[in-house]
Amino acid sequence: MTKVDIFSGFLGAGKTTLIKKLIAEAYGDEKLVLIENEFGEIGIDGGFLKETGVQVNEMNSGCICCTLVGDFGKALQQVIEDYSPERILIEPSGVGKLSDVIIAVQDLHNDNIELNGFTTVVDAKKCKFYIKNFGEFYKNQVEHASSIILSHVDGLDQAKLDECIHMLRELNDNAEIVTTSWDEIDGSKILETMEQKKTLSAELDKLREEAYAHAHEHEHEHEHEHEHHHDHDHEHEHHHDHEHEHHDHDHDHDHHHHHHHHADDVFSEVADYTAHKYTKQQIEDALTALGNFAECGQVLRAKGIVEGEDGTWLHFDYVPGEPEVREGEAETSGMVCVIGVDLEEDRIRELFQLK
Repeated sequence: MTKVDIFSGFLGAGKTTLIKKLIAEAYGDEKLVLIENEFGEIGIDGGFLKETGVQVNEMNSGCICCTLVGDFGKALQQVIEDYSPERILIEPSGVGKLSDVIIAVQDLHNDNIELNGFTTVVDAKKCKFYIKNFGEFYKNQVEHASSIILSHVDGLDQAKLDECIHMLRELNDNAEIVTTSWDEIDGSKILETMEQKKTLSAELDKLREEAYAHAHEHEHEHEHEHEHHHDHDHEHEHHHDHEHEHHDHDHDHDHHHHHHHHADDVFSEVADYTAHKYTKQQIEDALTALGNFAECGQVLRAKGIVEGEDGTWLHFDYVPGEPEVREGEAETSGMVCVIGVDLEEDRIRELFQLK
């Protein structure tokens, strides 16, 4: 199976720079082919990328979104036959519509290729200008992206960065957005986000499991204690039955499924990405406030990774009565996840300055 990654982005956003970073730091020994299409007669970046050892199949007679859709399909088939790559990187013209490229790949109806991700590179400094001036082409690239990687975030004012993210979110509420400067993170972390391996939903799934296990453990301890004091023989019998059930796969599966359903009914969550920069004290104060039931509801678990004002990254964990904040690795974007029962969402968002 050949994975196909499409890299979209307006002219000068930094697609080629991102691809080079991923080749150097993320793709490892995978057999790669890059299909590049520059708008116009000359492929500017072809020689530049050949240095990386990747085969470049350039198509310079037009852009993918119009005259090259048919030829593009043939080129892709040819690449698969000639090179049997594990991954194909497609870098269409900066003025191409991402949706047209996706359709061109889907129209091949080839069972040996898998559309792996649609990444759009957005110049954070020019985001507002481009959305206003290049309308449908620019919006199309954002709307159809599975992940959006911001470039040129260094030195950008916090308010302008927040405004850029807000504008992108209005066009695409589902894409993962990488807001961290590329110099601070390894390409493998960007690839994880592009392939949806480390996302808000993945973090929330883990936290739900932990929160439910924690709550269930306490419930079980209480039952065990009750049985121990009142009916020792019954406890022994119950334990034997429990062992028997544990080895009955079908029963165990049903039991697990039931708890998941129950957990969804009971728990609520507040989770969001953030490009905001915090002091350690601000995070510690927010975690302390999470312990106030009247203020925040019953918080069972919280976790996050956020950028510090001094350039460090703060990782935090919270279970009731045990807040922890430590310095750690940079992440592709700041994220905050809070799980609990009857949560006061507005107050929790206020505490972590989530928009």
